[in-house]
Amino acid sequence: MDKTSLINSVNTAQLTVLLQEMGYRVTEAKQGDTVHLLSAAQGIGFTVRPGNPGLEEQSYLDFTFSCVIRVEGNLASSLINRWNVEKRFARLALQGEFLTLEMDSVVAGGVTELNIRAQIELWDRLLQEMILFLRGNPEAAVGQTASQPVENTLAAVEDDLATEANEEEGKDQQ
Repeated sequence: MDKTSLINSVNTAQLTVLLQEMGYRVTEAKQGDTVHLLSAAQGIGFTVRPGNPGLEEQSYLDFTFSCVIRVEGNLASSLINRWNVEKRFARLALQGEFLTLEMDSVVAGGVTELNIRAQIELWDRLLQEMILFLRGNPEAAVGQTASQPVENTLAAVEDDLATEANEEEGKDQQ
């Protein structure tokens, strides 16, 4: 991709290259006929999901960054609402026992590679801010210390990433 040419759609291969050039490890995961990209920033795993199909085969007009964290204990809805009022670009939602942070990125109409890179940098920063936000708020748990559910969740995510890395190394050695 040329850094200044307009991009009207992207495919997962282009997003993989951009993420890798920016220092992220990327793994493809197929869900049905759709390829999702798995990566991590700040020790927190996330997925890049393609959105609306473009005119070219396997191209997309938009994509979504998504981070799903298991919540141990209760999480006050007022905390989630506060994030969504105070922060721009990404939204938090509680779905059962999972907390989801999502950010949409649109390329339809034409953007440059630099714009997509800026979106990736923004996502990384929002992940950092989410963790700080949850750690620093006493509303993060009902009946437990504020940091306990987040710390447990982060430890679980780190364990999952370590397991995934070990599995990847095992595959590479075969």
